[in-house]
Amino acid sequence: DEFGDREKNIIIDPSLAFENLRLRNTYIALQDWKKAILLDLFNLTADWVGPDVCDYTGVYCTPAFDNKRNKIVTCINLNHEDITGYLPKELGLLTGFFVKVKLMLELDLSNNWFTSKFPEVSVMLHLHKFLDLRFNEFEGTVPKELFDKDLDAIFINHNRFRFNLPDNFGNSPVSIINLANNKFHGCVLASLWKMTGL
Repeated sequence: DEFGDREKNIIIDPSLAFENLRLRNTYIALQDWKKAILLDLFNLTADWVGPDVCDYTGVYCTPAFDNKRNKIVTCINLNHEDITGYLPKELGLLTGFFVKVKLMLELDLSNNWFTSKFPEVSVMLHLHKFLDLRFNEFEGTVPKELFDKDLDAIFINHNRFRFNLPDNFGNSPVSIINLANNKFHGCVLASLWKMTGL
């Protein structure tokens, strides 16, 4: 299918009934993410079973704007849960529902122990509120595409990112941005004058 082999690690019980295809894809993405969690001290993901993904801890749904009878995931909040692991590429399945639908979606993974490079899936998602990755162990560069996104807030502080502020840094319409306790270079002042909502 359009997502390639992303479903290969998850076997879906044929008896499971999903409200819509979007929630089925969410189920696949979250089940694979659960496998990528190495330590879940508070057993947050213990209830991440079955087709009712809107009942999973930390997962929130609202009616879809294109069809009010269908629910879709609009927020994933795993803030301060002491989770150790990484974000698998299968989370890219979450992008499928937002291509034509504009949502107020937030992704909050702060105060955990997530590792690996900047989670590219957070740039792929049509987030329209905020992205919060602070207080983790993410490392490497930050993609310049992040600063072209229509976000209200970006929190990537207290990680191990190393990057040069890109030319498009000032394009970001955010009202708040926190890059503290990373290693970045570049001229902030050259871009700040364009950030009229900051």
